[in-house]
Amino acid sequence: MPLSEHEQRLLDQIERALYAEDPKFASTVRGSRLRKPSRRRRLQGVALFVLGVALLVVGVVVTGLRPAGIPILSVFGFLMMFFGALLTITTLRQGDDTDEQEAEGGSPPQTSKAHRRSSFSQRMEERFRKRFDEQ
Repeated sequence: MPLSEHEQRLLDQIERALYAEDPKFASTVRGSRLRKPSRRRRLQGVALFVLGVALLVVGVVVTGLRPAGIPILSVFGFLMMFFGALLTITTLRQGDDTDEQEAEGGSPPQTSKAHRRSSFSQRMEERFRKRFDEQ
């Protein structure tokens, strides 16, 4: 949902104050990709998952690496699968494609439900402004 004009002005004011106070930090933060998970990270998660599956299967087949009857290689493979899946799911959940479109200046595709929600929030914002202006 886009910011209102008032919110945008406040954000610009905060940004200018940050640049004035600590320009090195502000340029570092602006140049980083804090909210955008990359495809590379998603692929790393998938690769880690696949490698974990392979280690899980190899650990079951190989009987020589079982101290105290515990298939250590399989346990390690399972942990790799878990963290690979976790990495991939969190990357997908954060909406990589939508953030990239917004960063490029385009708008994300809107569904009718999102459009209705946007118009509802705009109406509520207008009502709030009218009440605030009356007082």
